[in-house]
Order: sequence, then C-alpha cells, then structure tokens
Amino acid sequence: MPQTPSQREIAHDLLATHGILRLAELRDAGVTAATVSRMEKDGEVIRLARGLYQLPDAELDANHSLAEAAKRFPKGVICLVSALAFHGLTDQLPKKVWMAIGRNDWTPKPSDMPIRVLRFSDDLLADSVETHVIEGVSVKVFGVAKTVADCFRHRGKIGLPVALEGLQEALRQRKATPAEIARAADIGGVGTVIRPYLEALTANG
Repeated sequence: MPQTPSQREIAHDLLATHGILRLAELRDAGVTAATVSRMEKDGEVIRLARGLYQLPDAELDANHSLAEAAKRFPKGVICLVSALAFHGLTDQLPKKVWMAIGRNDWTPKPSDMPIRVLRFSDDLLADSVETHVIEGVSVKVFGVAKTVADCFRHRGKIGLPVALEGLQEALRQRKATPAEIARAADIGGVGTVIRPYLEALTANG
C-alpha cells in the first residue's frame, strides 16, 4: 500500500506548486497550524507575514511583493506606481505595494508588509484588469492605459512627474496608444487633465 504523505510533505508539495500560501489554505489541505509552526522553527518554511508562508529556497520573482500582496488581499488590484513598475513604465522602485480595493471591501489591518490601499468605485475597479501569474499566484493588475490614467487621477498622492513618466514611457514603448489612454482618462474623469500632455507628446509623431 502506498504510504500516506505526512503533513510536512503535503505542505512542502503545496508550497512548491503554489509558491505562497495562506495558513487557511494549508489547513484546508489537512496541515495543522502546529505543524506549520514546527516547520517554521526547523527552517522548512518561512513566514512572509502573518499567516503567509513560502519555502525558503523558493525562487523570488522581481515582482515577489505583488504576489504576496495579492495572496493577502485576493480582491485587490495592483495599481498606480506598483502597476507602472510591473509594466516597465517607471524607474521608481515602490517601497510599498499600491493596491485598489472596492468601496465596501474589508480594510486590511496594518501589518509588517507595506501596502498602500486606495478605494475605487466598482466600475473603476472592474475596468481593464489583467491577471498575471507571479510565483504561482494569480495577481490582478490594471492594464497600461488605465494605470496611466489612474496615475493622473491620483497625481496628488504620487506626484505629477511620476504620472508624466508613465505616460511618456507607455507611448515610447508603444504599450498603449494615445486613443487608449485618452479613453481610459475619460472613463476616470481626467480626460481634460491628460489631453494637453498627450497632445504635446504626440505632436512630433
């Protein structure tokens, strides 16, 4: 008869497959909190944050923090500077993960992971969402045109130079067309704000 895998083996296999797991997910698979605690003490797993675990030898993606944030807040969408960085549209290295959640979504408690949460209306939260797999985790990120428009919408929080850099790079790298950006800006209510910059950047072809 095949031997029943131990809780440690189950936890190891799951983490090897999925990259990052919540304690609740490990418990659902039959691994007790006590086992996970012992594994952490023995160096078999590392605790990224409260209730969030990973194997110590896991290959970290450059976007590791986005995977960690998405695991903690599955309803959230990566936005603003974090989305610009993900799409390769800024030299900024955000010290925190910028994440959009719904108006009535549960507010994340302060934790050892720096996450900056913004509340979006349901319409704006559902618009132009892409799903990317990072370290085995499905991560929702706003598309390029919407990210640029959102940066102008929240320029008071991130600074106009960052929003302008995102716009310039999106056009230069041809990751979004002027028409796509203008449409996203209109939907976000910043069409009149972004248009002069868009016209100036596209005037020379």
